[in-house]
Parts: sequence; C-alpha cells; structure tokens
Amino acid sequence: MQTPRYAFFEGRIVPFAEARISVMTHGFMYGTACFEGIRGYWDERAGALAFFRLRDHYARLHRSCRILRLGLRYPVEELCELTAELARKNGDRADVYLRPIVYKSALQIGPHLNGVADDFTMLMLPFGKYIEAGGGIRCRTVSWRRPSDGMIPARAKVNGLYVNSALAKTEALEDGYDEAIMLTADGAVAEGSTENLFLVSDGTLVTPPVSDSILVGITRDTVLTLARRELGLPVVERRVDRTELYVADECFFCGTGAEISPIVEIDRRPVGPGKVGPVTRRVQALYLDVVHGRHPGYADWRYPVGIP
Repeated sequence: MQTPRYAFFEGRIVPFAEARISVMTHGFMYGTACFEGIRGYWDERAGALAFFRLRDHYARLHRSCRILRLGLRYPVEELCELTAELARKNGDRADVYLRPIVYKSALQIGPHLNGVADDFTMLMLPFGKYIEAGGGIRCRTVSWRRPSDGMIPARAKVNGLYVNSALAKTEALEDGYDEAIMLTADGAVAEGSTENLFLVSDGTLVTPPVSDSILVGITRDTVLTLARRELGLPVVERRVDRTELYVADECFFCGTGAEISPIVEIDRRPVGPGKVGPVTRRVQALYLDVVHGRHPGYADWRYPVGIP
C-alpha cells in the first residue's frame, strides 16, 4: 500500500488530494510564481533528514518574491519550522526533494502583479539522481538563449522563466544529448537548462558572472566556497566565450538537482581527454561529503529533522 503524502497548502498541512488550485489561478495562467528546489539527505546514523542550506534557500525565495511583487508572510525561521513539520508528517526515510512555491493565487484575468492576492504552498517527494552523470554527460549548445535581466530576471526563480529551460532541454534531448548549454542574448556562456556551469582552465576554476543571465545558485556558491577554502583552487567569475568550452581542460554542471555533474563532451568535441577530470572529481567528492555530513566543517549548512 502506498504511503499517504502531505503538502502544505493554504496555511495548513493537508493530504496531496486536497492541495489543489483552480484553473483560473493567476500563477497557473501567467506563471506568476517563484519557487525553490531543496534537497534533504537521509542520514541513517542520525535517523534524520538533513536539508542542505535550507535557510539560504528560503532567504533567496524572499528575494525572488521582492522582484516579482509576491507577498511571503512567513519569515525564514518559520519556513524552516514548517519544512520540519511537513517532513515529519510525510515520514520519508530516504533522500527527498522539497519545492516551496509562492504564487499569485487570485482567480482573475490580466497579467498585472499589483493588487493580486498571493499564497504559499510546499510539497516534498522522494528523490534520487536528477542527472545520471556516471562517467560524464554530453551537452549541446542550443539555439534558445537566456533572457536578460531586463526581460525576465534570472536571479529570481520565476516559474514562468522555466519555459525557456524546457525548450532548451528538449532541443538537447531530441538531438541525442543529455543536457543543454545556453548562451546569453549576445553569445556568452550562461548556464545549463537548470544548472550553473564551471570550467577548468590551466588549474583555474572559471564560472560565468551573475550579470550574464544566470541564477545566483546556492550550489554554485557552495562550489566557490569549497574550492577556495578547502581545495586551494584559484577561482574566477568572468565572461566566458562559447569556444572556451571547446578548449577547457574540464567542465561540470552544479545545482541542487544535478549536484556535481561532469561534462565530457560539448558539441561533439571531447572536453579535455573526454573523461571526468581530476579537479571535477575532487569537487564532486568534497561536495558529497559536505551534504551527507561526512565533513566536520559545515554542520551549519545542514538542517536536520528527526524522522520518527
């Protein structure tokens, strides 16, 4: 028998079947919503789900809401407490994916944001690998471009923006690749469909700047912090040309879902020798140690919730 699942909806925890919106909901019709994607890692020894950088995700959700003129009445600490309550109610003793969403909840026609009621919901699901990286993934630079900050701001996780990601990912998959690489409107490297991108060149870790139409990723910040603090790697945030990817020694994606996903081929060109590189392996191993609580220095990044 399948275990009943619960969601937080309209101010209370309810069975999934009761967490429903109308077809006239503003956020559904116009994409006027913001969300976060958060992983919870099951810790068998502690009997707890440890949500990674939970407070940082909720702080970013509040920033997204300010951009989209959404009202989020719960402060960060209360959102963390609601997450813990929902986790205990669902009782998952395995890795999970948490998606909190703030959305325009009014039942009305018209895409304006001012004076439109909003609400908050949250769901949680068992979750494994988002990308089966294995020995590395193959990527294609797609024709779809990332919108600029003056179109749809990428620094906000706006639901409607992910149509852009869906078009890019679909193009890559239909052309036989695992993932898309997207460029800015003027041709600089931006990111994957739902991941930030890093390359390694002559021992330096390079990633596009936040001004180049990317999400200001929390996993990206984690990689930057660990690379500088733990691995002693020189790190540069700067504009990246498409052809730099073709001559890079290594490349990898990072994100909540993707974690650290090595890239071994781009546009039918091998990245370096065409296999996972040593820097990527070091970053990946350290990241997994941190999120699973095997590294003693980053306990404050984990928010443990005991599961009965």
